[in-house]
Amino acid sequence: MIKKISILFFILFSLQTIYSQGIFTKERLLNRENHDKKKYRWGYYLGLNSLDFKIDYVEENADLPLEDQEIITNKQLGFNVGLIGNLRINDYIDLRTEPGVIFNTRTLFFPNIVSTRPTDNTREIQTTAVHIPILIKLSTKRLNNFKPFIVGGVSTSINLSSNEDNPDDNSVGEFRTKSNLLNYEIGFGIDFFLPYFKFTPSIRGVFSTTNEVVQDNNLPSIYTSPIDKLSTRGVFINFTFQ
Repeated sequence: MIKKISILFFILFSLQTIYSQGIFTKERLLNRENHDKKKYRWGYYLGLNSLDFKIDYVEENADLPLEDQEIITNKQLGFNVGLIGNLRINDYIDLRTEPGVIFNTRTLFFPNIVSTRPTDNTREIQTTAVHIPILIKLSTKRLNNFKPFIVGGVSTSINLSSNEDNPDDNSVGEFRTKSNLLNYEIGFGIDFFLPYFKFTPSIRGVFSTTNEVVQDNNLPSIYTSPIDKLSTRGVFINFTFQ
């Protein structure tokens, strides 16, 4: 995480240095000049997401050698939509929240399970999650009609499609995951000040700190026993309108 933050701060510092050297300072007509001076701002966003799992395996499993425990996540492209609430702290710092809904589907493939039925070695994980982040946005000085920034913070996700409380487990094809997740987020983007609104493309990494796997009822299980920790990793690309 420290490495990621350092890289983003380097990008921010580089952009600020370019500005100080006058490369982008040719005077232009400013769009929505007072937009970011408002104490409170509102908007909405649409975006795409790609979700994966980070899987840590148990060091020793008598029933399954460590080299045969690898589980593969087959990813699909999902989408997200939500609202924005922004509180201005000063010219360079904003506190914001971006409550929204995430839609995605992942499929876990268990190559160590040999079966004539394809459904025995795959498990589909549905995600329809309410996502609520609290973020700090650090911006550079405005460069004519655009302003780069980095953003980071914490969030919670509530998966409405979770089967955590389902009494059935993998014996009948149900791979259970927890519904409530805690995450940290970090990313960057650019505010573009257009004549009638501010448009912001951004990219952000989302990293769950929650162990999401729910162990099967009867252990050891060829599906869940090899897993020590299973956590979501995601990349969000959002397009914001304010």
